[in-house]
Amino acid sequence: MNKISNTTSPPYFCAVFTSIRTETNEGYDQMNDMLFKEINKVAGYLGNEAFRDQDGFGVNVSYWKDIKSLKYWRDNELHKKAQALGKSKWYKEYKLRICKVERDYEFNSKP
Repeated sequence: MNKISNTTSPPYFCAVFTSIRTETNEGYDQMNDMLFKEINKVAGYLGNEAFRDQDGFGVNVSYWKDIKSLKYWRDNELHKKAQALGKSKWYKEYKLRICKVERDYEFNSKP
């Protein structure tokens, strides 16, 4: 189910993770499930939005109340393990961008 994350009023932070997958899937889905269970326990985590196309290109944007929360996630042991496995098995290439959101606005056509 796709949905737009419900974020707090700015300012807040986001981590934009763009990646290209390898053809190796061994353990990827299980680790992804564990990471989402873990990240939801982190104070300051506001949500995420993600997609991956059929060629393996993907974008995952996670939203954070403050930089302290994001750094806490960066240093999480399970997250570090996933990063190491990502480099050795699951990703051909990736880039991470950390951004401060100064402004946001929305549109919803639903009554």
